[in-house]
Amino acid sequence: MLNITYPGTAVQSFGYGTLKKTDERDLKSRPPASTHKKVVVEFLDRKSLRGFMNPSRLGQSPAVDVLTPEGEHEEIPYERVRAIYFVRDLAVEFEPERTAFLSRPKLDGLWVKLRFRDGQALEGVVPNDLLALMETGLQLTPPDFNSNTDRIYVPRSALSELTVMGVVGIARRKPAATAAPVQPRLFNE
Repeated sequence: MLNITYPGTAVQSFGYGTLKKTDERDLKSRPPASTHKKVVVEFLDRKSLRGFMNPSRLGQSPAVDVLTPEGEHEEIPYERVRAIYFVRDLAVEFEPERTAFLSRPKLDGLWVKLRFRDGQALEGVVPNDLLALMETGLQLTPPDFNSNTDRIYVPRSALSELTVMGVVGIARRKPAATAAPVQPRLFNE
């Protein structure tokens, strides 16, 4: 027997289930569904942990919550994390082959160069939005678009330097207003 609930409908029984009437306020008060993404957490000692995490929770707690493929829950403090790689496939290599852009990137945002505490550098593009820059770290799009990694989260504690290389993408400025042509007066007013 399958029970299906839709807001604003009366209870209806079908051969395979029942429809129940619910209040729309109940649906709005529910927490959002979990959206766990595939990640590889790289530690400062260059070891890694593969698993799943909810990216919307980054920066909201003092630790990163990761669910391993074996079903174990791991809480990792940001101080131990070097980077979190959001990947397409957990079984494939996660580090991008290229760590710098070959030419000026075409993405919208800020072109940045990160220097980790171990001296290694990584370039990427971050959104040109002050609200997107979190207190605990930043998310960037890596320069290698064909790699397994879609984006990278780097905690501030793992960085020694952040350099803005430039503002890239479509210009957001409006063109300067041109003076409107003066309309001739009618009947010599």
